[in-house]
Amino acid sequence: MEKRLTNSLISITLIFSFLLITQGHSLQKSSSRVFEIRTYICHSGKLNDLNSRFRNHTNQFFVKHGMQFIGYWMPQDKKDTLIYILAFPSLEARSKSWGDFRNDENWTKVYKESRKNGPIVKEIISQLMDPTDYSPIR
Repeated sequence: MEKRLTNSLISITLIFSFLLITQGHSLQKSSSRVFEIRTYICHSGKLNDLNSRFRNHTNQFFVKHGMQFIGYWMPQDKKDTLIYILAFPSLEARSKSWGDFRNDENWTKVYKESRKNGPIVKEIISQLMDPTDYSPIR
């Protein structure tokens, strides 16, 4: 499991770097910025429900609470998995954003409604990352 996650992380980092360079985004950011890669493993057949929740609701709540979503990916070899990366100005900002997000009454309603046919996510793997000094994104 750890090797698969590491391989996924390396692949996502390379794709992400390529996309930023080819899309002309500013690559230099404060070195205090913190990135979080999150892997959601869904219950069987629930990935469409999770994608719908992100597409129609979660992204707006991320923006509302100061989270910068970098991108979302679905591994080709795992049918019930979603991986995404968020960026925060600092570790403190991350803590505040997640706290505000989880305590948002409107988010709580959306979350409960999305689970009316049962739980969607079986496991969440979260890893905080600091960019290296030679990273194209910081």
